[in-house]
Amino acid sequence: VHLVQSGAELRNPGASVKVSCKTSGYTFTRYYIDWVRQAPGQGLEWMGRIDPEDGETKYAQKFQGRVTVTADTSTNTAYVELNNLRFEDTAVYWCLRPPADWGQGTQVTVSS
Repeated sequence: VHLVQSGAELRNPGASVKVSCKTSGYTFTRYYIDWVRQAPGQGLEWMGRIDPEDGETKYAQKFQGRVTVTADTSTNTAYVELNNLRFEDTAVYWCLRPPADWGQGTQVTVSS
C-alpha cells in the first residue's frame, strides 16, 4: 500500500490550497481516506474523511465550511482543499488509510 502526497505549498492568508494523495496497492473504493494535520507545537488534528465508494464525507466541526475532501476513483487519488487560509493553518497535512497507512506528509505554510 502506498499513499503519495503532493509537495510543499506556500500560500498567502485568504488563499486556498489543495493537497493530493495518490494511492496504490489496494482497492481504493474499499477504504475511507482521512486527512489530519499537525501544526508546530500542536497535536494531531483530524480534519475530515471521505468514502471513495460513494463520495460521502464527514468533517470536523472546526473546519466546516472551509474544507472540502474529494476522491477521484479514475486515478485513485484523494484531495483536501482548505479555503480562506489563516496563519494558524500552517501545518503538515497527511492523508491516511486507517488505521496504519499514511502518506509522507505535505508542509503547508501560510505567510504574507
